[in-house]
Amino acid sequence: MTKTQNMIFVALLVAQAIVLSIIERMIPINFAIPGAKLGLANIVTLTSIYLFSFRQTFSIIILRTIMTSFIMGSFSSFMYSISGALLSFFVMYFLMVVSREKISIIGVSLVGGVSHNIGQLIVAMMIIQNGRIFYYLPFLILTGTGTGLAVGITAKYLLGYLRNLRYFN
Repeated sequence: MTKTQNMIFVALLVAQAIVLSIIERMIPINFAIPGAKLGLANIVTLTSIYLFSFRQTFSIIILRTIMTSFIMGSFSSFMYSISGALLSFFVMYFLMVVSREKISIIGVSLVGGVSHNIGQLIVAMMIIQNGRIFYYLPFLILTGTGTGLAVGITAKYLLGYLRNLRYFN
């Protein structure tokens, strides 16, 4: 893949992640847990971890988070989003590199979903200056596991299709 093609794919993935974030906000799903979301943009993150380098995936995450916050969010939503996105990325990338043969993409996604919630709780703890917010963690683990499973299954199928493209062979 040439540098230009690579840059185009990265830009397309950033755009797709932004669109998925916008679509997610339009879906009227109530998890009954404040802050819980489907995490559709994480499909792009997980897929790019398996297709691109650390640096490229990191760029996709940063660009997606900043641009989505400009379009639909606030500074506080940016702080929660970036903390969850970065922690889950580092954890997922580490798992993918260290145990690629032992942990499937679905397992990586499950851990990423929970890590995302932990990252957001850490920021919330710093903002409200109270560690008791971690009592909320079991509920977020449930939602993170469910959404992580859905994202992992979707990314697994998407990756199967993308690897058939001549650009990723």
